[in-house]
Amino acid sequence: MDWDKLRIFHAVADAGSLTHAGETLHLSQSAVSRQIRALEESLSTILFHRHARGLILTEQGELLFDATKSMSHRLEAASARIKDSAEEVFGELKVTTTTGFGTLWLAPRLPALYEKYPDLNIDLMLEERVLDLPMREADVAIRMKEPSQADLIRKKLMSVRMRLYASQAYLDKTKPIDKIEQIGAHRLICQSPNAFQVSAGATLVQHLLAYDKPNLLHVNNYFGVLQAVISDLGIGVMPDYVIEDFPELVRVLPDIESGEVPVFLAYPEELRQSKRIMAFRDFVQDEIISHRRKIREAGSIIA
Repeated sequence: MDWDKLRIFHAVADAGSLTHAGETLHLSQSAVSRQIRALEESLSTILFHRHARGLILTEQGELLFDATKSMSHRLEAASARIKDSAEEVFGELKVTTTTGFGTLWLAPRLPALYEKYPDLNIDLMLEERVLDLPMREADVAIRMKEPSQADLIRKKLMSVRMRLYASQAYLDKTKPIDKIEQIGAHRLICQSPNAFQVSAGATLVQHLLAYDKPNLLHVNNYFGVLQAVISDLGIGVMPDYVIEDFPELVRVLPDIESGEVPVFLAYPEELRQSKRIMAFRDFVQDEIISHRRKIREAGSIIA
């Protein structure tokens, strides 16, 4: 159905006159009349009863006018929201990140974001697969390496390292571990070799396995590794950002850690002016500043 003809029909039905509608639309009466006739022909129905005193909608015309009124109201509302969006933050934002970072670091901090922007709706997609941002599978991503997709704005947020942690209860009931050669007497909890993971973590695990091979528990994400560690199952290889929210964990073999793992935030170039993106980016950066401060106060610095 021709949108332009519907616009003209709505103006005629609202004014009750071809002449008045033409004045509103800046069209001649004959041009308006031609468009109405063409619309009636396309619908195979009569939309107006024509009288000397003006036009009266037929039953079919009333049905169509109800529809165009609804359309008009929705367009007016959308127009107002678009104008407001220059200053306000609202609507859906699709965020993707890894299961570990999303569950252990990002999700616990979202209440502060919602408190500041109550009309913002986050669709949090946690998976190891890298979603296609240019194809809008997500609006913004936080990843443990620099994104390689083209046409993305990318910003390094911080760096993390993979370290060894255990619960005090586990350490109390097992043999001591003061040097790496003793790792074989313990259960090592780490990500599965065939799971998506940062290369620094995989390299650290391979280094540990070069000694007396420990008993192993493989999990396909760091959230699962953490749950196993706090359940006193063994020594876990995990990113250092977990310590802020789980200070009861004990770092094992403090001299052993992975290389730096960069954490990047990225979003498509066309969303550069998005208020939702800017609000989320600034929120994450502020939280990272707070996170670093707490880590320093705890005596461990995130590079």
